Amino acid sequence: MTRTILDIHILQTVPPSNLNRDDTGTPKSAYFGGVRRARVSSQAWKRATRKAFNTLLPPEELGVRTKRVAEALAERIVTRDASLEPVAVQLAAEMVKAATGSAVEVPKRKAKNDEDGSATPQSPYLMFLSRRQLDALAALAIAGSGPDGDVKALKEHLKERDNKTSARRAVDTRHSVDIALFGRMVADSADLNVEAATQVAHAISVHKSDIESDYYTAVDDRSPDGESGAGMIGTIDFNSATLYRYAAVDVDELQRNLGLGLREDESPSTPVERAVGAFLEAFITSLPTGKINTFGNHTLPSAVIVKLRDRWPVSFVGAFEEPVPKSPAGGFLRESCRRLASYVPDLERQYGLVSEDRSWVFRIGEETEVLAPLGSEVSLDVLVQEVRDVVAQRLGSGT
Repeated sequence: MTRTILDIHILQTVPPSNLNRDDTGTPKSAYFGGVRRARVSSQAWKRATRKAFNTLLPPEELGVRTKRVAEALAERIVTRDASLEPVAVQLAAEMVKAATGSAVEVPKRKAKNDEDGSATPQSPYLMFLSRRQLDALAALAIAGSGPDGDVKALKEHLKERDNKTSARRAVDTRHSVDIALFGRMVADSADLNVEAATQVAHAISVHKSDIESDYYTAVDDRSPDGESGAGMIGTIDFNSATLYRYAAVDVDELQRNLGLGLREDESPSTPVERAVGAFLEAFITSLPTGKINTFGNHTLPSAVIVKLRDRWPVSFVGAFEEPVPKSPAGGFLRESCRRLASYVPDLERQYGLVSEDRSWVFRIGEETEVLAPLGSEVSLDVLVQEVRDVVAQRLGSGT
């Protein structure tokens, strides 16, 4: 069966930084091709991508991932009926329990500032719900608790099979864009899990990367003039790298995830187009914010290759299995582009992928000129719009 897969390949140079650190504060790394590479975990870049959605999509198309799900739902209840504020959290907790099967309880280890013992109930793990799902649960909570917001009445209401089914249906329809893209796991109700439509690889440097340490001191502003020494000393580990980043979007899975949330006034492909466009722009332009105030390492990719495929996702990381050496003038970007320009056509020819994809190249600088033959050269805004158009065409024609 013909598939619609969107592959995104990125080369991005990052100066001294600590984008994503381990439990010791050291930048994450990995061995690949026999040498140590700089690494940024997929979780870190997915988080950055989700944060970027806030500027690209309206709030109602996004989700909330939190243990404080009862608190989030209580806010929706109060918005609908302010008189229920005293019992909103209890009503919310009962609704979440019925809808997800998760125990929503006050944590045994209460916050230090919880002097009156009124800590908010929390789920035992992060719960990912769309804002539309929270609105649906809020409406059910208000209807089931009666005009006075009776918590006991809601409990009895939710014991009825049809009412509990409605609650579960409320969290299994109208998924947000980020849930549809990145998936969701509900440990207590596997049938509510959402299969992720997007795979994001760990970003790795195309070359060997060493970790360095910055020894710093801070001066006490009120230290007497005659007093020597620093008010504070410390070290921060960092590295620098030219990273290869990769992600793949299963457009068909994305449509399945979003399908139940379609509005009647729009084309069936419209939500998928918006989601694909938002992910493409957000993934390209986002950056994890680890130690960003310390290093100010704000960079954007130097080269982006996007492929729309019919069979399977394909990463080009194999081009960098042998570490890229620095050029005679220094730097790794030029040789990285040459590696891709040689590797990609050969790989696609050998696997018979040449006639099955639509390709775009977005690049900056003369170092990346060698990539021009790999696709239609476009700017970022044109890239996003053309990919959206092709996705709409494919979904509309059923091919």
